[in-house]
Amino acid sequence: MPPEYRGRVTPVTTLRTAHTADLTPTELAAARALMDLAFDGDFSDEDWDHGLGGVHALVHDAEGELLAHGSVVQRRVLHNGRSLRVGYVEAVATRPDRQRQGLGGQVMGALEDVVERAYDLGVLSPSEEGEKLYRAHGWQTWTGPVGTLGPRGVEEMPDEDAPMIWGGDLDPAHTLLIDWRDGDVF
Repeated sequence: MPPEYRGRVTPVTTLRTAHTADLTPTELAAARALMDLAFDGDFSDEDWDHGLGGVHALVHDAEGELLAHGSVVQRRVLHNGRSLRVGYVEAVATRPDRQRQGLGGQVMGALEDVVERAYDLGVLSPSEEGEKLYRAHGWQTWTGPVGTLGPRGVEEMPDEDAPMIWGGDLDPAHTLLIDWRDGDVF
């Protein structure tokens, strides 16, 4: 329990997972607004689009206000002659006034449960602020080369920040090629 809650009643929160198709327009709008708040306006519509179409983890307070969010969507990675189904974690954020209270950990735990049950491994592109949370959950920085299989074929990405992975038995001697998408590939 965080020190600020020792000796006090822990605030009541609820964790819910749901597919994008099962969220109402109001719930999606609240999650999108949370991204703008948490990322201080540096979260594009393209970034938001990357987090749709999969399973969302949402933490609400007792009054129903959204406090934290994350999603996991399916992507494909080619690695060492194999095509792997990847749970790609996106749009992880906690309201700034509720950070460091374990809410991000709740979101990650729920998303990792989805990854473990449905995918070969998890992949994410960490923000500097989020990296500590991911490391605490066992995510590791990929040490090998990265690239994408895009419209022009295989494209190496030597200047790309390394993604983090969770699970899977990958060999960093071989390139991690992720499927192409508009905007940030990783």
